[in-house]
Amino acid sequence: MKYVFVILVTFLFLGCTSDSGSASSIYKNDCASCHGKDAMTAAFGKSQKIGAWSKDTIKQALIGYKDGSYGGSMKGLMKSAVKSYSASELDALAEYISNINK
Repeated sequence: MKYVFVILVTFLFLGCTSDSGSASSIYKNDCASCHGKDAMTAAFGKSQKIGAWSKDTIKQALIGYKDGSYGGSMKGLMKSAVKSYSASELDALAEYISNINK
């Protein structure tokens, strides 16, 4: 009975964990409305189509937005969009975006 309880609790825990920090969730919740579902929309008619960028280019842009060293007219908006994400989340997001159309 003890083992059944442990297994049940484990499955309940796994079922309740959120995927909100995954790269696909981050993109869908925070990026797609401006960059498009396939990352091929010029956000506000100003950005490049980031779905055509390499992972490294995307990652450098995201890091630059976060630390304020990158960006043009949308720099402030993007800085606030990425400020709460960790380096590993930004790396995963860059990987996701770079593969979104493959």
